[in-house]
Amino acid sequence: MNNAEIQIQFPQPGNWQEFTLTPIYRDAGGYRPPARYTQDDIPAEQTPAMQAVVAALVGLGEDWQAVQVWATQDWYYPDPANEDDPIVGVEAVYLAVEAVNPHGGRRIFTDRDYPEFIITAPAAVAFFKYFTEQNHE
Repeated sequence: MNNAEIQIQFPQPGNWQEFTLTPIYRDAGGYRPPARYTQDDIPAEQTPAMQAVVAALVGLGEDWQAVQVWATQDWYYPDPANEDDPIVGVEAVYLAVEAVNPHGGRRIFTDRDYPEFIITAPAAVAFFKYFTEQNHE
């Protein structure tokens, strides 16, 4: 696991087309000041991976709508019996989702609630690394 994170805020729950993405990571000089990206700032080659994140969010129960997502990157072992065997592990993006419901409820969902919050698609891992390992200034 690296110490990087991507935060995505949805100002209008349920409207997946509008968001603010904030990568938080450490560069050579320490943690860099956060940069913020909107949906218009995401490079075209990265939009399929963002769509994969949105697809995972749509799986939330009807009453719950995501307002904020934390994405981290780590290894995923589909077979826990082989957890120490790097051959069977794949890089993955893990989502934790803060969601609200119409009754004012607020809850955080993780991959324990929704296994699809573990995204093993190479494009999702590349998306995460794109925003946390490069300087986009």
